[in-house]
Amino acid sequence: MGFSVTISHILMVIGSVVLASGFSVYTLYTGQTLQSNILQNVSDVRTHMSLQVQIVYATIDNSTTPSHFVIYVKNIGWILMNNFTYLDIYVGEYGKALLYTYSPTAHNGTGTFNLTDANGDGVWEPRETAVIRAYSTSDIEGVMFEAKVVPFRGLASSYLFPPPP
Repeated sequence: MGFSVTISHILMVIGSVVLASGFSVYTLYTGQTLQSNILQNVSDVRTHMSLQVQIVYATIDNSTTPSHFVIYVKNIGWILMNNFTYLDIYVGEYGKALLYTYSPTAHNGTGTFNLTDANGDGVWEPRETAVIRAYSTSDIEGVMFEAKVVPFRGLASSYLFPPPP
């Protein structure tokens, strides 16, 4: 009877060690997966925070027919931009702003915008100011206007401004 009890105790100890090892391996795997997901999320948020723009000034250029919006925007993030297709511009009378899409050949009456960076190389670098010209399809009228620049996966900037005197 003593031999069978000893064997059963040995088998229970071996089973417990195997079960505990399996549980610890699973716990380590789950922890590594969770850590990887958290690090990826932190990296994504850091990238989003690194892509920031700020509207410095906006006005209406009445020298063309129809008038168009001129928006000065500074890249205050750490990432340069060279593809302006995913940059959204919302501008118009307060509460009625319209979406303008990027077109390198934007001109009066098209409902599109173009962007010119300060040094004209086509790359909007950090700490560089760009001039955005948003061409309306009709004449611009109103008492108060709003402009919003929204980069793809970045932080947006809003600005309220009156028409020029």
